[in-house]
Amino acid sequence: MEIKTIGVIGAGQMGHGIAQVAASKGFSVILHDIDLSLVEKGKEKIAAILARLVAKERITEGEKREIEGRIRGVTALSDMVDADFVVEAATENAGIKLDIFRTLDEVCRPGVILASNTSSISITRLAAATKRPERVIGMHFMNPVPVMKLVEVVTGLPTSEETRSTVEDLARRLGKEPRHAKDFPGFVINRILMPMINEAIFALQEGVGSAQDIDDIMRMGANHPMGPLALADLIGLDTCLAILEVLHEGFGDPKFRPCPLLRNYVAAGWLGRKTGRGFFTYTS
Repeated sequence: MEIKTIGVIGAGQMGHGIAQVAASKGFSVILHDIDLSLVEKGKEKIAAILARLVAKERITEGEKREIEGRIRGVTALSDMVDADFVVEAATENAGIKLDIFRTLDEVCRPGVILASNTSSISITRLAAATKRPERVIGMHFMNPVPVMKLVEVVTGLPTSEETRSTVEDLARRLGKEPRHAKDFPGFVINRILMPMINEAIFALQEGVGSAQDIDDIMRMGANHPMGPLALADLIGLDTCLAILEVLHEGFGDPKFRPCPLLRNYVAAGWLGRKTGRGFFTYTS
């Protein structure tokens, strides 16, 4: 099936980024969220990013209008009947994602691939909720989507080689670099990244260093472009906690136990950049 129209489920940080990239590459996009205000908020964020690109003379005003014109906002999953490919980027909650995949399986045409942008949840489990398990796959974009080149392509047990090949080709058409990972908790990137972030939070909790000093030491000492605590704020502390819980439950290994300080920050609603406060404070 030729992919001309891409459905994106979720207009949040990851979803609107995927929609922007797809529309910028000439695809028609159906951008879904559960409420029209969330869809409009996602489209507004895309417009703001594109406006900055116009100001930097990276694109023209006409190109901005064309990109925005390729994105159609919807609130009903039934509108995905028009999609040739769907990528789900809803909140990192297995129950929510399973419900979405069951509905998409009923709505979408038989040959349509259903991908998930999940950062840790089992692709095999999502596939089992459908009648097309061979056409279910992980397509894990990195944040911020328009900037980061990597797409982690995650195959579940039933995922076919044809599906993997199609998704890797689509990733390249979107200007990304696909790399393969098998379906284990956290896949590759978060199995390695999240324990490092979690240990940085433990170091902060234990008073080993201030948030700024911990991040500066990792930036200058390990040559990381961003410190682990600032990176956690960018990802979202609720997302970090959800991934660590998946790792902890999936492997049963105490090395993945989420730091109590992380749990407290999430309970307080201090989720990082998106709320204006995490390990650091942010102003719009």
